[in-house]
Amino acid sequence: MSVFSLKVAIEDNRYFNGETSPLFSKAQAQKAREFHKKIAGYQPTPLCALDDLAQLFGVRKILVKDESKRFGLNAFKMLGGAYAIAQLLCEKYQIDINAFSFEKFKAMATEKMTFATTTDGNHGRGVAWAAQQLGQHAVVYMPKGSARERVDHILNLGAECIVTEMNYDDTVRLTMKTAQERGWQVVQDTAWEGYTKIPTWIMQGYATLADEAAEQMRQMQIERPTHVLLQAGVGAMAAGVLGYLVDVFGADKLHSVIVEPDLADCVYRSGVKGEIVNVGGDMATIMAGLACGEPNPLGWPLLRNCATQFISCQDSVAALGMRVLGNPLGNDPRIISGESGAVGLGVLAAVHHSPQRAQLMQKLGLDSQSVVLLISSEGDTDVKHYREVVWEGKHPV
Repeated sequence: MSVFSLKVAIEDNRYFNGETSPLFSKAQAQKAREFHKKIAGYQPTPLCALDDLAQLFGVRKILVKDESKRFGLNAFKMLGGAYAIAQLLCEKYQIDINAFSFEKFKAMATEKMTFATTTDGNHGRGVAWAAQQLGQHAVVYMPKGSARERVDHILNLGAECIVTEMNYDDTVRLTMKTAQERGWQVVQDTAWEGYTKIPTWIMQGYATLADEAAEQMRQMQIERPTHVLLQAGVGAMAAGVLGYLVDVFGADKLHSVIVEPDLADCVYRSGVKGEIVNVGGDMATIMAGLACGEPNPLGWPLLRNCATQFISCQDSVAALGMRVLGNPLGNDPRIISGESGAVGLGVLAAVHHSPQRAQLMQKLGLDSQSVVLLISSEGDTDVKHYREVVWEGKHPV
């Protein structure tokens, strides 16, 4: 087996106190999941056990939640967008969310709202899908450099899609300004002063996948994960899912690691400092879904309180993860995981191949009894780039 070094900077969280949040809890996740269950075509995405790879890497279990199977949208993001849009419509039409139905609402709606959002691809696709399913409009803004395929996915759902000449965070500000001028409703997974309710709903919606994973582990007769690696852009998914996990399993009993690209590592830098640190520039990482420079202030306190460690890593780590998942060992299932989805597994692979393997395993608390939960948050949402990485060896080790 080859030995090589990739940049995986690991920082212990000196500000950990284990304080959980009632906003991001088992109860809120299960409420969101009951909503998702009523959507036609709902089924839990697979939790794949990579037992042969776990044996090779020296851990007991590697469990990968494959979100490429989510409602045919190739990513988890619709869980948040659909839940938030439904909550908004329930407020507007005075409907109980527990009684909300996509089919009934589409039949009764007398006017159309326009939902606006900024996306690197998957969140916008989820918002566009939900708007289409509910007979509403969606306008989606994307930062410069967005892949044509991701734009087409949004256009094919009937939404308007505008690619700007700005980075992600500046595009969010443009979306806010335009929506305010035109009377549109912003559905964004980050928060700012005066805008917290909708991103809270989005984050609660994301936690459906955590409730599914916990149920699936019980069915596998696995008591609990010892480790979870969660990728972060603004940190909305990471905080929503971690909130559930620490509520169920206890923050002090779960070794939780937040992983980011080194070109957009705002949560890592915030973790080092103990307060929010923003990152600017183009953030030209292949992990497009994580190319965000400003942490979500709703999710940040929970990450600061409950994350065990923060990681900043180079793009080749994600590329390695894509290749390992796409070319499984032994009898392990094949998982098609995109750039943002594969980075957690990429970290495990980079550690395994590192000349400092023993030290890194110890740093991460990994041993033969470790049960590691990973979220493959997307599939090949940019097929061209996926093949360049997996077939052609782009971003080599």
